Amino acid sequence: MKSDLEDFNIDYTQHRYLRTPDAAKLLGLSGRTLEKHRTFGTGPQYFKLGGRVVYRLVDLTNWVKPGCKASTSDPGQGTVLPAKRLAVSPQKQKLITKGRV
Repeated sequence: MKSDLEDFNIDYTQHRYLRTPDAAKLLGLSGRTLEKHRTFGTGPQYFKLGGRVVYRLVDLTNWVKPGCKASTSDPGQGTVLPAKRLAVSPQKQKLITKGRV
C-alpha cells in the first residue's frame, strides 16, 4: 500500500536539512566561516527553525555551483564570494544614513 507522502514525489535527499557544523563540514569550511557568510549575506540560503539555523542540501549545492571550473583558465559561471562585508556604494550609503533603505 502506498503512503500519502509518496503522492508528492519529493526527493528527500535534496530536502535534507543540515545544521551549521554539518553543512560547514560538507563544504570543507569551518563553522565560523559559514556563520560569517550568513552575517554578511554572502552565504547559502538558510532557514531558522526555532533558534536553530539549518541549510538544505539543494541550497548548499546551488551556492557552490558558480565556483565550478574545468581548468585554471576557465572563467566558469561566476564566483563564490569570500566571507566578508560587501562594499556599499557612496550612493547607497547616503540612503542608509537617511533611513531610506
